[in-house]
Amino acid sequence: MKLVEALEKLSNANGVTGREAEVRELMKNYLKPYVDETREDRLGNLIAFKKGNKDAPTVMLAAHMDEVGLMIKNIKRKGFLQFAKVGGIDDRVLLAQKVIVHTDKGPLTGVIGSKPPHIQTEEERKKFIEADRLFIDVGAKNKEEAEKMGVQVGDVVSFDTKFVQIGENVVLGKALDDRIGYAMMIETLRRLQKVDCNVYAVGTIQEEVGLRGATIAAFQVEPDVGIALDATVAGDMPGVEEGKAPAKMGEGPVVTVADAGLIAHPKVLRLLIDSAKENKIPYQLETGIRGSTDAARISLSREGVPSGVISVATRYIHSPAAILNLDDVEKTVKLAVAAIEKVPKYF
Repeated sequence: MKLVEALEKLSNANGVTGREAEVRELMKNYLKPYVDETREDRLGNLIAFKKGNKDAPTVMLAAHMDEVGLMIKNIKRKGFLQFAKVGGIDDRVLLAQKVIVHTDKGPLTGVIGSKPPHIQTEEERKKFIEADRLFIDVGAKNKEEAEKMGVQVGDVVSFDTKFVQIGENVVLGKALDDRIGYAMMIETLRRLQKVDCNVYAVGTIQEEVGLRGATIAAFQVEPDVGIALDATVAGDMPGVEEGKAPAKMGEGPVVTVADAGLIAHPKVLRLLIDSAKENKIPYQLETGIRGSTDAARISLSREGVPSGVISVATRYIHSPAAILNLDDVEKTVKLAVAAIEKVPKYF
């Protein structure tokens, strides 16, 4: 399957944090032809293994399965649904979004509503509406009808955004953070026909609420080197000051020097930069971003794991729709493959 076709299916799938099963099942099927074994751990991480030489280093390649979303916390008497945010979402992007409530009886389409501007006070119109004042309308006339439709407290809610190509080499979809990492993982494993390293390809759970899956997965596989594949903030848009978010779409993979949770290990940083230069892959360096990735937790596992991050610059992450450049994706895959092949020379 082509990378973009896999990305479309992964983007459209539901995988709100803590409910990653749909994405996990897709990944089991995608990875199966390229690995020697797959398994699911007790909390739901998907761990796939590609065997290399017995004495060669072990690499943990990680991408997180979960996406930011919402969770139902209350059903109002008149059938409206109150929700909590799952992961970091700006309240200002929520109003009027079409959503899907994932119930045990199946998905329900709804919309996030609020009091219309016609009946707001002048003071209310000047302020953005906080998430606590918003609600989801699934067309139920009362609480009893909403419950008969299948809604219950704890149901997760994803944004109803369908993957689409919007320009030359540019695609739009939800959850590109981090379904793009997963799509790149599939393609990386496909291209690693023969490799000295022993490679664990891990789909992690609950990254968006504290990098939880990577913490327990790294403890299990005991890697010598950790590499996270992720999306990062693209700052090439109006309103972003130069230096606030230096990564740009269309200028190649982004190699993290440091973020809020990780200072990339010097040997891993050198491995990634050398691999890019030797293969004539344009790359960008990034530091100072407030967030972090699975690599932060991998690096702290057991006695410590030298770790780094390769990302794709993506606009509007942690919102209902993001966009990225497929040329960046191709170059990031090339860098990941080249780096894994060179690991034995560095570790």
